[in-house]
Parts: sequence; C-alpha cells; structure tokens
Amino acid sequence: MSRIIIIVGSMRKGGNTDLLAQAFAEGASKNNIVEIVSVSDYKVNPCIGCNSCFTREGNQCFQKDNMTEIYEKLKVADMAVIASPVYFYGISAKLKAIIDRLHTPMRNEFRIKRLVLLLVGAATLPELFDAIKLQYQLVLNFFHLEDAGMVLVRGVKDVGDIKGTKALEQAYNLGCSIR
Repeated sequence: MSRIIIIVGSMRKGGNTDLLAQAFAEGASKNNIVEIVSVSDYKVNPCIGCNSCFTREGNQCFQKDNMTEIYEKLKVADMAVIASPVYFYGISAKLKAIIDRLHTPMRNEFRIKRLVLLLVGAATLPELFDAIKLQYQLVLNFFHLEDAGMVLVRGVKDVGDIKGTKALEQAYNLGCSIR
C-alpha cells in the first residue's frame, strides 16, 4: 500500500481538473492511502531563487506560508500525482509556484519514487501538452523517478465538460492500477 499525494493545480473547485483528480483518487484509494492537496486551499509564494534554504536550519525557506505543510505531506508520500489545467501550454501558476519551491535540499528527504501526470486543456491542438510532457520527462530523468502514467484531456473548457469524455474512466482505471 502506497501513500499518494495528488497536487491539484486548479483554483476552480469542482472544475474539470478537480474532477479528473477525484476520479484518479477514487480508483487509487482502493489499494492505497490517498490525499488530495488543492492549490486553492494553500497560500504558497513563488520561489525567489535566493538559495537561503541551502544554509538555513532544516533547509527551511525564509518565506512564511503554507509550503511548510506541503513539504510535510511530500515527506511521507511514495508517489506524487500532478494534476493541472493547461494555461498557454504550461501548468497553472499556483502549481508552478509549489514545484519551484521544491528547489530545496529538503527534497532529498522525500521518498517519492513514481509520478503521474493528469492534464486538462480547452484546446484540441495535437501539441497542446508537449511542453509540459517534456518538463515532466526531465523531472523523471533528473530524479530517477518512474512514470506511472498520464491522462491527457483535450477540448474541455467549461465546468463539467470532462463528464462527456472517457477521461474520468481512464483516470479511475489508472488509479486502480497503482499498487
């Protein structure tokens, strides 16, 4: 049984990204302990690149925000799931702020070995997810992580549009496959 943290990068509660993450969580929770962290529930400032976390006690960031809580959740997770809407061919700014704040030696305490990527975009362009997938692959390579799967959904813009696709079933099935 793995501990899975799903980081949902959408500010829109009940939106398409949220529904996709929920479907994955429902499947994954059959054999794992799953926690969803929604960026809308946390105040996380962007990294300013000062590198003070490299010299501060406990590698703590000087910024006083909710990232401390997210670090604690990441320290006990075996797997991370990144779920994001696609904005101009990238992940959401709030999710990017969390990911950038992982530029800390504290990440060496994480025991995460596998990643999942869940993306939702309004456009239908074939290359819609290419930039994010490249960045995802670079992270996998750098940290020697296993890709545990992806669900990439095009053409869903308005709240609930994802309900008319096979994506929720795909996310659920992917979640069920995680052991």
